[in-house]
Amino acid sequence: MTSTIAPVEERRNFGIGILLVAQIFFATLDTSAKYMAVVGIPLTEIVFVRYGVHVALTIALFLPIQRGLFVSRNWKLELLRGLCLLGVTVANFLAMRFLPLTVTGALMFTMPLMVTALSGPFLGETVGWRRWAAVGAGFVGILIIVRPGTEAFHPASLLCLAGALCAAFYSIITRKLAGVDSAATQQVYSGLIALVCITPFAFQGWVWPTTGPAWFAFVAAGVAGMLAHQLNTIAHRFAPPSALAPFSYTELLLLAVASWLIFQEPPDTEFYFGAPIIIGSGIYIWLRERKLHRAITVTPVED
Repeated sequence: MTSTIAPVEERRNFGIGILLVAQIFFATLDTSAKYMAVVGIPLTEIVFVRYGVHVALTIALFLPIQRGLFVSRNWKLELLRGLCLLGVTVANFLAMRFLPLTVTGALMFTMPLMVTALSGPFLGETVGWRRWAAVGAGFVGILIIVRPGTEAFHPASLLCLAGALCAAFYSIITRKLAGVDSAATQQVYSGLIALVCITPFAFQGWVWPTTGPAWFAFVAAGVAGMLAHQLNTIAHRFAPPSALAPFSYTELLLLAVASWLIFQEPPDTEFYFGAPIIIGSGIYIWLRERKLHRAITVTPVED
């Protein structure tokens, strides 16, 4: 039996709510990956486990109810999306070996600014000066946290920025695939593409976990990654990336807690100044999106 592909809907608040739940799982994924790196598990193995569990769960959960799980209406976009996701994962996991979670998280959150800039040429969306100003304010908050000229500008920070660019394209391609391929089909392709690419390198110097927490992280990375991206894909069916992207900032707070409690790397003073600016910009864009969505049902509004 094949499932009917759900169409794109304009339910932005619902999409934002789904994305906020996804952030919990994204934070779990990043925390698990860093923990495995700390205990000496190689990068390629971490990426392999993350996508191996992802693919196995996706097939087990969805193939029995969606016989057309592997049928794509746009395999080229699925391929590009999978490569973008692999780029995000490799860049972010490698940077975590050298930088605290708060710093890698903050640098990755240049992604909303990139999404806003790219939504015009790639999605035909109009983003007015108010939302540009709000995203710009969020970027200022990021600069406060990472403090240019300090350890945040370790060469690994460039990996985070490259990962953020990959994440921006991933977000835009996900929106383009909404209503084209089902969320399950998108997840199985993104995981398979990454898994195929990383498998040739995964078993060089394989290291098994030796403690309970390491085994938990070993499994949790794949489970959390699958759930996070499934929810993220569903959220894009209800709202465009320019509306969703600012709310990914909530993961930064979750990463700060994990960094403090698990890795004994508490946020510094600058984080407490920068985080409210980032969150405030996200709240403003949410309010602006609500106002525009209501107004546009009656008459076009200049943003």
